[in-house]
Amino acid sequence: MQEWRQRPHYTGAEPATGVPAGSTTRARSMQMTTIAFETTDLPIIGAPMAGGTTTPELTAAVARAGGFPFVAGGYLTADALAPLIERMRETTENFGVNLFVPAPVPIDRGAFDAFVSALEPVAADHGVAIDPEPVEDDDHYDEKVDHLVDDPVPLVSMTFNIPAAEVVDRLHSVGTQVVATVTTTAEARTAADRGVDALIVQGPRAGGHSGTADPTRDIDDRATSDLVRDVLAEVSLPVAAGGGVDSADAVDELLQAGASAVVVGTLLLRSDEAGTSEAHRAALQSEKFDETRLTRAFTGRPARALVNDFVRKFDPIAVDAYPAVHHLTKSFRAQAKKDDDPQGLHLWAGTGFRGARTGSAETIVKELGAPFARG
Repeated sequence: MQEWRQRPHYTGAEPATGVPAGSTTRARSMQMTTIAFETTDLPIIGAPMAGGTTTPELTAAVARAGGFPFVAGGYLTADALAPLIERMRETTENFGVNLFVPAPVPIDRGAFDAFVSALEPVAADHGVAIDPEPVEDDDHYDEKVDHLVDDPVPLVSMTFNIPAAEVVDRLHSVGTQVVATVTTTAEARTAADRGVDALIVQGPRAGGHSGTADPTRDIDDRATSDLVRDVLAEVSLPVAAGGGVDSADAVDELLQAGASAVVVGTLLLRSDEAGTSEAHRAALQSEKFDETRLTRAFTGRPARALVNDFVRKFDPIAVDAYPAVHHLTKSFRAQAKKDDDPQGLHLWAGTGFRGARTGSAETIVKELGAPFARG
C-alpha cells in the first residue's frame, strides 16, 4: 500500500491549489475547512443504512473503533429520529445524520398498474395483500430538517437529491456542516454551487440505493476511484467515497484517488451489531447468490442487490416510481423477512459483498482502517 496523508481542503469562491479555474463553488469566505469525518482516528465512515440495518449498537461500534458513525434518518419521522440522535450523543460528540431529500418523479400509471398486476398473484401466493394505489410521501424531510435546526448535530448528509441552498444555509446557521451524496460530476457542481461543505462520492458498485438525484437515468458501471478523480477535477471540496469496497486495498485505492475518508456499508452487514436479517446474512455467504445488480424492482429507485427470484422476475418490468413502488412491495418484503425467504427479500449488497464477515463492527473497522490511521 502506498503511504497516504490527509491533505488540506478549501472552500470558497476561488478554487484550491491544483483545482482547475473552471471549478465552481457557492461564494463563501476563503478558509481552510476541516470536515467532521476528517477528524476521526481512522478514515472510515460507517454508511447510514436505513430501515433498521444501522442500529445504535452499530454506530457506537464504529465510533469506538475510531471511525465516523452516521445515524440513518431515512424512513423515520422526526420524533423517531430524535432518540437515536440522543443515544448517539451518549457515545460520541462527532457523528452525522443522514436524510433522504425528496426527488419526485412523475408516475407512468400504465407501467405502474402493469407492475401491480404482475405482483398481485405472486403476493397472493405468499399470503400478502397489496394496495394497488400509488402512495407518495416526502419521508418527513421538512420536519427532520426543522428538528436538526432546533437541535443541531455536527454534520448532516443528504442523499437522493441535492439539498436546496436555503436548507444548507439553515443548517449552517446553527453550526452544522452539510454534505451531499453525489454520483456524477454534474451533481457535484450543483452541490458545490449550493454551498455544501463536502461531498460523499458514491460509485455505482455501492450496495443499496443509489444516491443519484436523477433516479430515472441509466447508471453505467465504473470504478469509484475514477469517479472521485473526475469530481475532484471539477470542485474544490473535501470528498469521502464509497462503492465496491471489499478490503483494505480498496480503501487504499480511494484514498490515493483523493478521498479523505472511505464509506463502508456492505462490509458491515454481517457484523454482530448490524440489524441485517438472518436471511440476508445467510445469502451474503451462500453460493446460491453470486452476483449483484442495480434494480428498481423493490422500490422504484435504482439500488444494488443480490440477484434473487424477485429481481429476475420483476426487474424487466420495474418502473421509475419511488417511493410508490417501495410502499407497494413493502408488505411483500416484510413477509419474506418473516419467512426467512431470501428469494423475496431486498438483499442490498455492493459488489464487494464477499468481503463481508462476522464479528464486531468495532474489530472490522479497526482492521480495515488501521493501515491508514491519521496522525
